[in-house]
Amino acid sequence: MYVFAEVGILVAIAALMALAMRALRQPLIIGHILTGLVVGPFVFDIIRSAETLRLFSQLGIAFLLFIVGLSLSPKVIKEIGRVAVLTGIGQVAITSLAGYWISIWLGFPPLTSLYIAVALSFSSTIIILKLISDKGDLDNLYAKISIGFLLVQDLIAVGLIFILPLVSRRQASWDTVALVALQGVLVTAVLLVVSHYLLPRLHLFFSRSQELLFLFANAWGMGIAALFLQLGFPLEGGALIAGVALSNLPSRREISARLSPLRDFFIVIFFILLGSQLVIGDLSGMAYPVVIFSLLVLVGNPIILMAIMGWMGYRKSTSFNTGVTVAQISEFSLILVALGVGLGHVEARTLTLVTLVGLVTIFGSTYLILYSDKILRRIAGFLSIFERRSLIAETAGGRASEVALFGYNRIGYDFLEVFKRSGKSFVVIDYDPQVIRELSGRGVHSIYGDAGDADFINSLNLSAVKLAVSTVPDPETNLLLLGELRAKNTAVIFLAVAHRIDEAAALYKAGANFVIMPHFLGGKYASEIVESYGYDLDKFASLREKHLTSLSSRLAAGQEHPPVEKN
Repeated sequence: MYVFAEVGILVAIAALMALAMRALRQPLIIGHILTGLVVGPFVFDIIRSAETLRLFSQLGIAFLLFIVGLSLSPKVIKEIGRVAVLTGIGQVAITSLAGYWISIWLGFPPLTSLYIAVALSFSSTIIILKLISDKGDLDNLYAKISIGFLLVQDLIAVGLIFILPLVSRRQASWDTVALVALQGVLVTAVLLVVSHYLLPRLHLFFSRSQELLFLFANAWGMGIAALFLQLGFPLEGGALIAGVALSNLPSRREISARLSPLRDFFIVIFFILLGSQLVIGDLSGMAYPVVIFSLLVLVGNPIILMAIMGWMGYRKSTSFNTGVTVAQISEFSLILVALGVGLGHVEARTLTLVTLVGLVTIFGSTYLILYSDKILRRIAGFLSIFERRSLIAETAGGRASEVALFGYNRIGYDFLEVFKRSGKSFVVIDYDPQVIRELSGRGVHSIYGDAGDADFINSLNLSAVKLAVSTVPDPETNLLLLGELRAKNTAVIFLAVAHRIDEAAALYKAGANFVIMPHFLGGKYASEIVESYGYDLDKFASLREKHLTSLSSRLAAGQEHPPVEKN
């Protein structure tokens, strides 16, 4: 009975902390850790069922890794892309080297330094996705790059979580460790073969009922995790492999959605327990390392990523917005160091240190990400050193064009086809170097640059432009473009994209000729089709074939429709 009451009290305090974090626009993970600090021995000391809470926290980690595994289908891994791989691996490697050197300089032992360094190199997928989503930027280039390299980081992190318990067997020879690792590979291979041939058939039976599917997913995930634990492998690795084995099933998203509440509840217990174990008796001695490591993450990580992306040819705005997403450490960082404590590799004090760095960096990076646009405008002049202008030749001035298209994405794709058929001279301006390479390879007059950079816009020969179309969804960029274009030609026709009514109204007030609001426009177009076609099956069949052809072309071009809009 006391355990139930204890968990109830913990959850109630966590809920109050969550309200406070929401008011401060902070990720809830900070509130969970602070809850642990409040209920721990240094404040109220109300935790009496540590073993039960430890079991709950293990379930949280297992569910977290199981759901991560569900998203790691071979298709997803194959589509990560070169940019994500280079930025993900490059940033982890450079941050780890810098973190290790700083840790040694601060007097930490080599193994402890290695744990700290690696922990500082990972960023939180959950926090970043939530903040980018809150900004409405999930469809932007920097968001796509961020999601890609975060997946790479997650793969590295879960790989380390899987491998560390194997190489920690100090009493065993390397031959024994190699044999155990080989056994792990064989068990994993057998499970993947089973998942390919047997699970689809089982899935047909279990998917008939949502309750059966829920129980099957739980039984599979916990059963495989327990099997790995019984064979001497880490429970975390078993949970991950169990998820990967189900990643090709048609109902993987439904499984993930149904298990997410369990993950969210039990992972809260993990962070509460983590907060309760903070050793704060020597905070004065930790203050200096916490500040140094926090600066490495808050300032160093973004600089490292901006340097890598600048070398790859990206503009400073894209590099900066991507860079600030790595200005905090990940939940995997805390799990990794907690694992190191359990294996006897590092002291509990190290976990306290990394947790404090996590609190500082998560708090600071939240505001960096939410207000990155305003920060960028203030420091844009200093960020030019991160642009590699020689990588892709920029056209300052250049030949005059009648039509200018700013942004070649899903909407720009259709405009480009229209401009090609019109026979008029046109130019495409985009801030994605890969897009410019592709268009240039097809003989399309294209210029690499950022439409939000006033100096860049002024360098272009736009005096002859009669029609300008901006598919950039940022209202401030569109207002800037409109002002610069009208300053050169008052008669220019300007079309822009907006996702909010107030943004569209502001553009119309500034003089835009037409504002494209994709969802409204799509609804109007579809309703006009219904009005025009009526009950004519032949017309709908013809439209269907044309649409399928168009969708195939877009898919071949690597495009995808945005996520489903919430009502």
